[in-house]
Amino acid sequence: MVLSPEQAAEIDRLRTETHQTLRPTVPALEELLFHPIPILDHGFVRVIDYMGDDGAVVQAARVSYGRGTKRVSEDKGLINYLIRHRHTTPFEMCEIKFHVKLPIFVARQWIRHRTANVNEYSARYSILDREFYLPAPENLAAQSDQNRQGRGEVLGGDEAARVLDLLREDAQRNYDHYLDMLNEGTDGKPADPGRSGLTRELARMNLTLNMYTQWYWKIDLHNLMHFIALRADPHAQFEIRVYADALSHVLDRWMPITAAACREHIIGGARLSATGLKLVKRLVKGEKVTQADSGLQPREWRELATLLGIDPA
Repeated sequence: MVLSPEQAAEIDRLRTETHQTLRPTVPALEELLFHPIPILDHGFVRVIDYMGDDGAVVQAARVSYGRGTKRVSEDKGLINYLIRHRHTTPFEMCEIKFHVKLPIFVARQWIRHRTANVNEYSARYSILDREFYLPAPENLAAQSDQNRQGRGEVLGGDEAARVLDLLREDAQRNYDHYLDMLNEGTDGKPADPGRSGLTRELARMNLTLNMYTQWYWKIDLHNLMHFIALRADPHAQFEIRVYADALSHVLDRWMPITAAACREHIIGGARLSATGLKLVKRLVKGEKVTQADSGLQPREWRELATLLGIDPA
């Protein structure tokens, strides 16, 4: 990721401005504020603003006038209790706003999380930059035989090079056609005075999905944890997982107690069906259980066996 001189100057300006406030701030997150976290080849995540901290979660849970309890251990215990028992509203009281630059195909997955406020860069109003995502060779994989949404073996050297050439050529060609249809010079006048340019809202139609877009994304703490739990999972697509990993890093700085509780109970924990729980109780008693007499469908049986580290056969 390369910042333009204008972008770097803007970040420096924002970092030198200070504002007096009576509301809680988080020094570890203040250090990160406005700085871009590089992701993929041209992408990034930046924290623009935030509201609340671990103490604000405790305060909301107790509806008190103070800043939580006097002992951190009590705040930690309450936050773990809230997450463990799915009391989500105290976490909805805290919010954070990001500036995200990401490939369009990743944005189309991301927007499925409909619990945030989003304002995206408008290609009807502005001209998109010549920036598109090209995977690293180690991330070029064949279609999985087992999972229609997953990847299989990494492509070999010659085949990977051929695919990268196709991706690069398609993106470059389509962007050249985009500029040609716009017929706009850098001075805002027609590049070819002899013809009219196509409107921006139509010229963008042929751009490839690996073009980069940008948006401001504001979300509450509860739904941020839900996003991270789903998208930082090893089964998530790599290109969105790296963004979720960056958001997880931000969460660690912003809400260290809540982040640890999230890893303990949401990311590292597991939910069982009623039948699955009965099965676990039978296993604890020492019973020999097979899929046929477990009461579970084959897929749930395999998932539970993997979770418990037992042989599904």
